[in-house]
Amino acid sequence: MSSDDVRPGVVRGPILASWHRSRDFHVSADHFELPYAPNPERASSLTHSANQIIAEASAQFTNEPVSVILTDGEGVVLERCTGDSHLRQHLDRVSLAPGFSYAEQFVGTNGIGTALEGRGPAQVFGHEHYVEHLEDLACAGAPIHHPTTGKVLGVVDLTCWRADANQMMAAAASTIARRIQEALLEHTGRRELALLQDYLAACQRNRGPVLAISNDLVMLNDAARQLIDPRDQDTLLGLASEALAAGKPSQFSCPLPSGVSARVHCKPSWSDASVIGGVVHVHMFTPAVTDTPSLPAPAGPLPGMVGGGALWATCCQEVERHFRSREWLLLEGEPGTGKLTVARSTHLAHTPGGHLRLFDADDLIRSRAEAGPDPAEVAARWLDGLREELVDGRGTVILRHIDRLPDQVVDELSGLLGLLSSAPPPVGGERQWIVATRTASGPVDAALERLVDRFPRSVAVPPLRHHIDDLRDLVPFLIARLTRGASLHCSPDAMRVLMRNRWPGNTEQLYQVIRKVVAHRRTGVITPGDLPTEVQATSRRVLTPLESIECDAIIAGLRGADGNRADAARHLGMSRATIYRKIREYGIVAPPSKG
Repeated sequence: MSSDDVRPGVVRGPILASWHRSRDFHVSADHFELPYAPNPERASSLTHSANQIIAEASAQFTNEPVSVILTDGEGVVLERCTGDSHLRQHLDRVSLAPGFSYAEQFVGTNGIGTALEGRGPAQVFGHEHYVEHLEDLACAGAPIHHPTTGKVLGVVDLTCWRADANQMMAAAASTIARRIQEALLEHTGRRELALLQDYLAACQRNRGPVLAISNDLVMLNDAARQLIDPRDQDTLLGLASEALAAGKPSQFSCPLPSGVSARVHCKPSWSDASVIGGVVHVHMFTPAVTDTPSLPAPAGPLPGMVGGGALWATCCQEVERHFRSREWLLLEGEPGTGKLTVARSTHLAHTPGGHLRLFDADDLIRSRAEAGPDPAEVAARWLDGLREELVDGRGTVILRHIDRLPDQVVDELSGLLGLLSSAPPPVGGERQWIVATRTASGPVDAALERLVDRFPRSVAVPPLRHHIDDLRDLVPFLIARLTRGASLHCSPDAMRVLMRNRWPGNTEQLYQVIRKVVAHRRTGVITPGDLPTEVQATSRRVLTPLESIECDAIIAGLRGADGNRADAARHLGMSRATIYRKIREYGIVAPPSKG
């Protein structure tokens, strides 16, 4: 492979294909270093269904130098059974033991990793292994597929000495895998049957759109497919999944990207004392036209904003709707999500020449710190300026970071807004639009709660990780802004690295990262090596918006349970095995467990 083409017939086709993949993975042929997970998930539904079958299969090989191995879908060894001490010692030397991953990307061609890559049975004999340390072994692996979704959950592998191998090993491994799949169907079928029964009952009672959602399954009736625009389905699924995760019935209304609105009723489904998803009833309606004078719709995206993800588009549409009706609005979200940008861009889109005034709590805090021993006068001047602006009653007023305001200012501002809200609307003119922003996860005392209550409407601005696909638009936009139109582009490899990050600082963090990049590269192509170390390549795959929402719910549950995974799983309505699997699958760095 390193110098000449391999002649046909010299190497079996599946093995040659695996060698090419191994070379592309940069696997070394003379040594390997395997990732190790000290606590592989031995309590998963896979191991629960497979334990008895693996024990029975290994009993058949008690007097034979054969090892029966079970791995998960990432090639991590969960169980290894062998009655031959000499073989067991050799397997330990090559790290074919619980906790180690035998995926092709780490160890090259082998029965486990090659079965995962090919999604079918694989046999590897002696020197067919890519790494020479495995040349004394032969192995045959067969993937275990989820009985309903077809997803590869793991592999059954039989490993023995090369001299003892035969062609029947693959057939034996496939038989064991098939038995495990049958056990999985019996175990998981109960859960999916419970959801199916709830879904069918809902369809019989309701002629409108009905959806059923679980971790592995989405079902829609004919009304849902016909009446719900494809653009709206992602938004509904994301919001409904978040509501169902709470484990109790709920209902809410929301505008959708197509322009219609929906009233959504969510009812969780239960099996084995845990939430398995739920059934969602949807009623579509067109928002009523208010008496407020209509404003021209902006042409194209709002000024200074990019991105077309479903959650982001829904957020922008809600803010626009409240601007048109001049309803006072509270924007909530994590730091850096773009709350100020949404409010300012909405104002500029509809009234580009209109009056806009920003009052930022951080400016007040800085001024008070610089005032020395008498900060009260600074607060009084800040409030006087705000009072004059509100009494004037023109345009848009943005109150930024109200959760950071001093207590005295919060009390006075709450009283001022209370008086203003009870005043009659202006005659022959438009009502002033007042918008406040705050961090959704921040503490709320009684004074701040009273201030928040002055705003009849609120909109949650989604974190960047919930609409990560918008990075494809955001990155070129930020590059153009920082380079003022210079010819600088982001390579696909660099974009993949950026999309694999969770961006706890949201769009503001992304802006700072791009600013660091353009500081040393003004033209050409941005490669992964140009990115700051804090966002360098990670092995985590890109999460879908639904997966990201679920990931956040698990993180919040773990924090609320002080790291106790069992308590977090009960609160989230999932099994302990599931939360362990999700923690590893999503790359969650969980706090130390007390359970």
